Amino acid sequence: MAVSTDRKLFLGARLKRLRRDLGLTQTRMAEDLGVSPSYLNLLERNQRPVTAQVLLRLAEAYDLDLKSLSADPESASATGLTEVFSDQMFRDLGVARHEVAEVADSAPGVSEAIVRLYRAYLDQRRLADLGQLGRPEEGAGPAPVVTPSDWIRDYIQSQKNYFAELEEAAEQMVAELAYEPQDFASAARERLARRHGVQVRVVPLEVLPESVRRYDHHRKRLFLSEVLTGAGRSFSLGYQLAVLEFGPLLEAMAERAAPPDRPTRNLTKVSLANYLAAAFMMPYDAFHEAAERTAYDIELVRARFGVSFEQACHRLTTLSRPGARGVPFFMLRVDSAGNISKRYAGSTFPFSRFGGTCPRWNIHSSFRTPGRIVTQIVETPDGQRYFTLSRTVSRIATPYAGDDSELAVGLGCELKYAERLVYSRGLDLRDPVATPIGPACRICERPACPQRAAEPINRTLTVDDFTKSISPYPFASG
Repeated sequence: MAVSTDRKLFLGARLKRLRRDLGLTQTRMAEDLGVSPSYLNLLERNQRPVTAQVLLRLAEAYDLDLKSLSADPESASATGLTEVFSDQMFRDLGVARHEVAEVADSAPGVSEAIVRLYRAYLDQRRLADLGQLGRPEEGAGPAPVVTPSDWIRDYIQSQKNYFAELEEAAEQMVAELAYEPQDFASAARERLARRHGVQVRVVPLEVLPESVRRYDHHRKRLFLSEVLTGAGRSFSLGYQLAVLEFGPLLEAMAERAAPPDRPTRNLTKVSLANYLAAAFMMPYDAFHEAAERTAYDIELVRARFGVSFEQACHRLTTLSRPGARGVPFFMLRVDSAGNISKRYAGSTFPFSRFGGTCPRWNIHSSFRTPGRIVTQIVETPDGQRYFTLSRTVSRIATPYAGDDSELAVGLGCELKYAERLVYSRGLDLRDPVATPIGPACRICERPACPQRAAEPINRTLTVDDFTKSISPYPFASG
């Protein structure tokens, strides 16, 4: 961490937290650093800047990576607070991003409490809007607000969708099996048979009419549906291998996450096993290098690893390893009606927690050009700009899919990272044409939107006999 000569470095909160984490008194830490306790006290209260000499002594005394002392504006706490203060009710306060980072850095516990309260408020407001908050029946408690899937999404986001323990487990497996990315499926089959006695069979749709994978632990047989693509079968093999090889690790991590109930705990374990399966198929170092070398050309990368477009996009959101970070992407998967079925982010996530996506985002228009990547620069209500790309993907082929056989995947990052992407070549990123978008219509407060489908739940309609507005739901701005 470079120390600027023209900018004083105040790290009081971090220094105090480090001392408490190490279980040290001010006197003991002062001795370790070769300073007086009174001087250390001044440092912790930000009444003196931290000098380069003190930083070097910290690194030497506690084997510390100095980068860990710098405030992270994209930490989980900072990201959550950014979501809170971008709400219209706080817009007049003009809370800057550096202020958010400082608060999150100084009081992460308080920051997390604020975020939880805000999200609970959103949950209640949304449920009220849906007419689901009636009087509970006699003797019944209040209806649960957070579903297991909501809880998992928030938990994964709090970890920036990166799990170092699972990446290490995947590296262990890659080293033991020594397989090329394209050969993962055959290596996994052999490992399942040789070490676990598990036989893999691909069976007709009629055998598994309502599932695509089933494991018979009594007979040690893994049944895969014929409707799975090659990438889907590889993923299923990876999932089974993850559960059998690293079951205790997955159990421990799920328990450590402290989910509120058993269904959420079970879903947490499944989500972690899915993460590990993807890491088997797309080992971190090789995948990160391929992404960087190809300027994040997803089609090239997915071909190299034998994975689907969606699997590659999902893996791109997990590249947050310190020292080897990729572009911090967010990802959504939606159906043609705009319902979100996947939502992941390696950093700031600009879209709605509830409801569908904004109709002005061209993830929806991608359904008109199946299989083709479409790009767009969008601007959210807080003025942040993002570079996005969208493409349709096919559902698992079944007789029940009918005409509604496609979903759309949207991938995006902050505009400042767009120059690293092959998809931005030829675009003017300094003065781009940006499309204003917002969250779901019910909580979006952009005025005069011609594609608005509903009025904001916290604004009053201003319909009269004299004016026909662009938006079908004009409302008062204040």
